[in-house]
Amino acid sequence: MEVEDQNEAWKILIVEDDERLAGLTKEYLESNGLVVSVEGNGTNAVDRIVNEKPDLVVLDLMLPGEDGLSICRKVRPSYNGPILMLTARTDDLDQVLGLEMGADDYMSKPVRPRVLLARIRALLRRIKDVETHADTSQSSADGEAATRLVFNNLVVDSSMREAWLDDESIDLTSAEFDLLWLLSSNAGNVLSREEIFTALRGIEYDGQDRSIDVRVSRIRPKIGDDPVHPRRIKTVRSKGYLFVKEA
Repeated sequence: MEVEDQNEAWKILIVEDDERLAGLTKEYLESNGLVVSVEGNGTNAVDRIVNEKPDLVVLDLMLPGEDGLSICRKVRPSYNGPILMLTARTDDLDQVLGLEMGADDYMSKPVRPRVLLARIRALLRRIKDVETHADTSQSSADGEAATRLVFNNLVVDSSMREAWLDDESIDLTSAEFDLLWLLSSNAGNVLSREEIFTALRGIEYDGQDRSIDVRVSRIRPKIGDDPVHPRRIKTVRSKGYLFVKEA
C-alpha cells in the first residue's frame, strides 16, 4: 500500500504560536486526511512531542517559552520521528543549526500549504523510498534484499532501523539513519548529492541545500569515523559520497 493511502493514520503535531496560521494549516492538512493537533507554547511542546509521539512534527523556530532549536535538541534523544522546521528567517545559519539539532527538513515562511503537504508526505514516505533505492547487490543468501549490513565493528539494520558500533547502539535521528542506510547499502559506489537528495526527499536537488553535508558530518563521529580524515564515509570531490566497504 502506498503511503498516500495511509493518510488517516498519520498524526501531525504543529508547534506554532500564530493561532491563525496554525488554524489554517491544520484545516488544510485535515482536509487531506491527516490527523492534526496544535501546540502554541514552546515549553509545553517538549512534553507533548515526547509523550504523544506524533508521526511528524511541524516545528516553528520562534516560539514563546522555548525556541524551536532548543525543543528539537531536547526531544531528539527520545523522539525519532521526522521534524519539519519552519522559520520566517532566510539565514542559512538557521537551516544548518536546525539540521544539527536534529531537524529532518526546513522550510522558510510564508509556506504554501500544498508545498508543506508535499514535504510532509515526502518525509513520511522516506523510509520506504530509501529501502527501494538501496543497492540490490547487497543481498542475503536466499536472494532477498539484505536488512542487516555488517562492516567490521559497525552493524546497520534496516528492519530495526538501528545501528551499532562495537555492540553499542548508535544514537541516530530518523534522517541520519536513512542516510546511513542509503550509503552503506550502496557501499563501494559513489552516490552524488543529487542521487542522495532524490532518494531521501523525493524531490529534485536544487544545488543549494546543505542538509546532506550536515548530516554526513554528524554521522561520521557516531560511526567511529574521523571527521577530519574520514575512512568510512569519504567525500569524493565534485562527485559525492562513498561508503567504504572495508574501512
